[in-house]
Amino acid sequence: MKVDGIFGPIDISVSGLRAQGKQLEVISSNVANARTTDAGKGEPYRRLEAMFKAEEENGGVNLQKIMKDMSEFPRIFDPGNPEADEEGYVELPNVNLPIEMMNLTIATRAYQANASVLKRYQQMVDTTLELLR
Repeated sequence: MKVDGIFGPIDISVSGLRAQGKQLEVISSNVANARTTDAGKGEPYRRLEAMFKAEEENGGVNLQKIMKDMSEFPRIFDPGNPEADEEGYVELPNVNLPIEMMNLTIATRAYQANASVLKRYQQMVDTTLELLR
């Protein structure tokens, strides 16, 4: 009897943990800079998005790249703000906090699910070893 891919579930779960860890970092950056009106080059902070790619070899996932969200910046009227333009408007980052909080919940749950797979796999191995004794 030949057993192939015995570490498949572990590899997939670990790659998921890494991917969701990166996703949590990106979300944290977005939340931390939600009110940064000048992130350099005279522009507000641009929201970041993590793009993932499925691994064909072992079924896991990898971070492909981190992209900037190129949607328009919201503008508010605040003529007293030093960042205001000649019309009195200030451009704010394109970060929507409720969406970031939903993404945070999704990433956290995915991280927990991958950790749960590892825990169950360990229990299965322990049970198998106990039966073999």
